[in-house]
Amino acid sequence: MKIRAAVLNHMGVKPPYAKTKPLSIQIVELDPPGRGEVLVKIGAAGLCHSDLSVINGDRPRPTPMALGHEAAGVIEALGEDVSDLSVGDHVVMVFMPSCGHCMPCAEGRPALCEPGAVANGAGTLLSGARRLHCDGVDVNHHLGVSAFAEYAVMARRSVIKIDPALPLHEAALFGCAVLTGVGAVVNTARLQPGQTAAVIGLGGVGLASVLGAVASGARQIVAIDLADDKLGLARQLGATDTVNARADDAAEQIRALTGGGVDVAFEMAGSARAMELAYKITRRGGITVTAGLPPPTATLALPLVNLVAEERTVMGSYIGSCVPTRDIPRYVGLYQRGRLPVDRLMSGVLTLDEINEGFDRLHEGKAVRQVVVF
Repeated sequence: MKIRAAVLNHMGVKPPYAKTKPLSIQIVELDPPGRGEVLVKIGAAGLCHSDLSVINGDRPRPTPMALGHEAAGVIEALGEDVSDLSVGDHVVMVFMPSCGHCMPCAEGRPALCEPGAVANGAGTLLSGARRLHCDGVDVNHHLGVSAFAEYAVMARRSVIKIDPALPLHEAALFGCAVLTGVGAVVNTARLQPGQTAAVIGLGGVGLASVLGAVASGARQIVAIDLADDKLGLARQLGATDTVNARADDAAEQIRALTGGGVDVAFEMAGSARAMELAYKITRRGGITVTAGLPPPTATLALPLVNLVAEERTVMGSYIGSCVPTRDIPRYVGLYQRGRLPVDRLMSGVLTLDEINEGFDRLHEGKAVRQVVVF
């Protein structure tokens, strides 16, 4: 079938994207789903920094590539051997397909699936296939999803069935921002009621972490960012204190607010400087978690004596250390009960033709989560 999709043909195109148009809205050919795959009619797809980092070249990927990884939609067709879903089911996409058989999957850590990581890096589906083509050339898949399109074929292991009562433009956020941000708090750090937390970087993932810390019962939550409007939103979402990271004494301010540092600091900005700050504001015996995705060349120097003498823990968190079949329904349920107000993260809705302008706003820090609605 022929569909409209946002295709990145070259990385590293400079902003403003409204003029340079790194994403080209093209007519591409989409194959039917193969064995173990599904065809999804996309309902909504969120604009995330993980997409932006491919556009600007920070995270190199093979091109041409149809972007978009945070999405929700409706099952249109089932490939061979898919028997646990039905046409018409509402699903959220997960940007790391899990094979179910490798060592991480067998250990209950599907976010670290080895075949899934290989497929994502190569721009294929979990099977190794590419189902998108344009003018006789294969188009790569973005993280097994490629959701900036009217329809997408993906592995069955890339979708989670959800309650159809949840609007698709809200459901889309659960596939990345919520799964990553809340999961880092709940699964990776296992934040306990009464503990203190700090979140650095208040994009969609960082603000979802604030929501996760509130839901977990943290007694103090310090939100840190460069933008005052995002600091204000964090307070509305439950942060008890805010600090602008532009301040030369930001670390000192945070340590003073928290009596020497927080139990858990979450770095969600994807930069080495943000991670350095997160480590500085973590108390003795505390945990520093990073879920930001910096460029592959970024490095971090840590004072090893502190790591030992203060019994510090530094942890990475990918997709919130999630088990998608468990976590997405849980988080959706919390949202429906009013415990996780994910809808407050949305900055606005776009059409597919407005996507380059949307990435300008994301690049400039003027949006939290914009959603393309089909």
